[in-house]
Amino acid sequence: MNDVTVLVVDDESRMRKLIKDFLTQKGFDVLEAADGEEALQIYAENENKIGIILLDVMMPKLDGWSVLRQIRQNSRVPIVMLTARGEEQDELFGFELGVDEYIAKPFSPKVLVARVEAILKRVRAKDNDVKDYGGIEIDSDGRTVKIDGKQIDLSLREYELLKYLVDNANIALSRDKILNNVWNYDYYGDSRTIDSHIKKIRHKLGKKGKYIQTMRGVGYKFEVK
Repeated sequence: MNDVTVLVVDDESRMRKLIKDFLTQKGFDVLEAADGEEALQIYAENENKIGIILLDVMMPKLDGWSVLRQIRQNSRVPIVMLTARGEEQDELFGFELGVDEYIAKPFSPKVLVARVEAILKRVRAKDNDVKDYGGIEIDSDGRTVKIDGKQIDLSLREYELLKYLVDNANIALSRDKILNNVWNYDYYGDSRTIDSHIKKIRHKLGKKGKYIQTMRGVGYKFEVK
């Protein structure tokens, strides 16, 4: 875990030090922020290396909810809210905004570290199902496709066709082979339906639609150039 940086956001310096001491003992790198505004500034400067955020709710200048909202506009970094509140309604509100987990104060630092490790383990397991093909991210578990981080809307057949092409990247695939593997052997329609689906996929992929190349007299090939 020593390659993960944790951003600890809390206006109590003693709380930050306590959390930092236990995290560093486990090999984590720790960044600290004393209020919401400082948290957003530090996050913006270190976005690529921060792996998880421990975020207090009640803080000066900008509270935890406001920080959460702003970060969630363009990031899915795991966020754990540190709160003295135990109201169910507050927790439901937080989950709607994108909180990954709650830890109520006072808490055991050892339990906190264990929670952090568990969350990162789940995130890494999920990331293993996400593959990037030249800016096209395909999540096999969630069956979703993102272009440069933004999800695009594909029908089930369009998703299966794109997935088949990328799984066989750099290989020229005949229309018959695509039909047999994507539409299955019980399809007896016109193979031109593939051309129609390819056209729609290319449009949805935008500039990255060029990765799907037409092979004259054969079919199609996915190749990132």
